[in-house]
Amino acid sequence: MTGFAPDRLLGSNFGFQHVPFGLFLDTMAASGIARIELWGIAPHLDIERAGPARIARLARELEAAGLSLHCLTPEQVAYPVNPASPDPDLRAASRAHFRKAARIAADLGARNLFATCGRGDETAPPEEAAARAAAELRDLAGHADGLGLRLLLEPLQRRESNIVNTAAELGAMLAAIGHPGIDAVLDLVAMEAAGDTVADYTAHFGPRLAHVHIADGTPAGHLAWGDGTLPLGRHLGALAAAGYAGSFAFEPFGDGRYASDPVAAWAQNLAGFAPWTDTAKEPA
Repeated sequence: MTGFAPDRLLGSNFGFQHVPFGLFLDTMAASGIARIELWGIAPHLDIERAGPARIARLARELEAAGLSLHCLTPEQVAYPVNPASPDPDLRAASRAHFRKAARIAADLGARNLFATCGRGDETAPPEEAAARAAAELRDLAGHADGLGLRLLLEPLQRRESNIVNTAAELGAMLAAIGHPGIDAVLDLVAMEAAGDTVADYTAHFGPRLAHVHIADGTPAGHLAWGDGTLPLGRHLGALAAAGYAGSFAFEPFGDGRYASDPVAAWAQNLAGFAPWTDTAKEPA
């Protein structure tokens, strides 16, 4: 088995939102992490209220910790941020939210901006919502491209979205958007909940598969490695065998244990991932 270079693993503040940002930064630096995926959520980064002074301070904090920003992930799987909304005012507000996030990401030197498709009215044909999402994401991709950013687009679980839940639906959405500046994200929980496999993602997207969210589940959930029932090691093995060349980030949240002790959850995830780095022995 060929593993993954340690620098393919990003730090992420999922689960750290109820502790000071400095604790997150110190934890990442102590773990030898060089790049992070930053979840844009208060109090770490309130995208709607962050002005130039806050962004400049954040840049200084990252630099002092020896960290760079790989990806900014604005909070979006919640009303009212919804690019597929049938309400034009909400779509306009969502557009402004993502555009501001793109500007912040560029100012912080990020490579990527993370996005999802939102959801449509459950009483209307999902194709209508998908068309709205495609139009908004096409606009966002063009805007991000002008700032030197690529979009990362992730499917959601059915309870989160009625538009894009599977690898095939993500492929159809990318085709509908029709912009070359968008790559695919594999969320292992969403994949399992949809009944997909790693092979579905690698076959659909090849080198456009650029980022993987690692979380355990039953199959749903965003649990730390080992707190669910998913065969995470087997999935990483399949990605390695397929020659996956992108990044990874852990995504634990929604469990009170992680909020009260995110450092322990981070250590638990690191221990699960460790056998799959190319500096380690092949896992049993």
